[in-house]
Amino acid sequence: MSKQLQDAYIVAATRTPIGKSHRGFFRNTRPDDLLVAAMRGALAQVPTLDPKAIEDAIIGCAMPEGPQGLNMARVAALLAGLPNTVGGITVNRFCASGLSAIQMAADRIRVGEADVMIAGGAESMSMVPMSGNTPSFNPSIFERDENIGIAYGMGLTAEKVANQWGVSREAQDAFALASHQKALAAQAAGEFDAETTAVDVVERTPDLVTGEIRTRTRTVNRDEGARPDTTLEGLGKLRTVFAAKGSVTAGNSSQTSDGAGCLILASEKAIRQHGLTPLARFVSYASKGVPPEIMGIGPIEAIPAALRSAGLQQSDLDWIELNEAFAAQALAVINTTGLDPAKVNRMGGAIALGHPLGATGAIRAATLVHALRRHGLKYGMLTMCVGTGQGAAGIFERV
Repeated sequence: MSKQLQDAYIVAATRTPIGKSHRGFFRNTRPDDLLVAAMRGALAQVPTLDPKAIEDAIIGCAMPEGPQGLNMARVAALLAGLPNTVGGITVNRFCASGLSAIQMAADRIRVGEADVMIAGGAESMSMVPMSGNTPSFNPSIFERDENIGIAYGMGLTAEKVANQWGVSREAQDAFALASHQKALAAQAAGEFDAETTAVDVVERTPDLVTGEIRTRTRTVNRDEGARPDTTLEGLGKLRTVFAAKGSVTAGNSSQTSDGAGCLILASEKAIRQHGLTPLARFVSYASKGVPPEIMGIGPIEAIPAALRSAGLQQSDLDWIELNEAFAAQALAVINTTGLDPAKVNRMGGAIALGHPLGATGAIRAATLVHALRRHGLKYGMLTMCVGTGQGAAGIFERV
């Protein structure tokens, strides 16, 4: 006998600030500690929730090894002070890991297996680089031409998208400049404040005279990627980094970053039982595959699938968070699908704010949920391309 699906609601959504990898304020901060901060920030938004009601924590991570290995979800849940009864699983869909974690948590609620779930993502690209510390490709990838794209670097796939979809260097640089300008304007207006959980960063330095360790703590509450000195002239002077005669540069690509995000999802029953306030309903999700060598166009396939599942038209969307892995792929997606540029990344995107891989889906979901409420909008969509040729999209409804 089939059972009717129930709705899953977001009742808390937060994220850490996003730091620049290797030289930023989180360069020495463990990703599981960032996740702990995000979990605690989310729990602080729902003070009436009994933590024992939480069934499981599903956390996305694109490179789950080293300090973000060993099932970071379970470890962080315990370090955050959650009861031993709260489980934890770490999942990987590369750049869509955080969004997939939210979808999986929502599905547990929708089929009636759980009433309260934690979902999110965490990534330190300072501590675990792109592709991980010890990448090992299957040799079979290189035996057939149709599989070689699996091993392509992300920048090379962006060059292929730029060529195939006719995205010029000038258009890419203009898009990058706009990302910085929108992010800076949003910061100045305090638009990120409600979604951001501040993180205390402890810095330890040795005193060579006394032999003591000096400790300094500073509170980080703002993303550090957006650059006020960005200009078209400056972007135009940057060299291409992935192809000698290409158009993709460090300036029109997403920044490598460190950060974490966390959401708490609940059923209608749990909302009544614990006196919670729903922020948004998780409406639908879709993931689709595309050729690995042009992975950036993944949202072109995922967006219509998510809309069909939701029973919505593209015109119903009021706010769109399109992860800017590269300006080339973002513009290819916008131009091909006919997304309204005025609705896309109204507070900037990954080119300005950063892209901590497996955390980005949760981070941008927090941005989306709070933006819908702040502006009194109804439907929002989060979408991104995914390494090895995938696209993902999730739709949320303000309630």
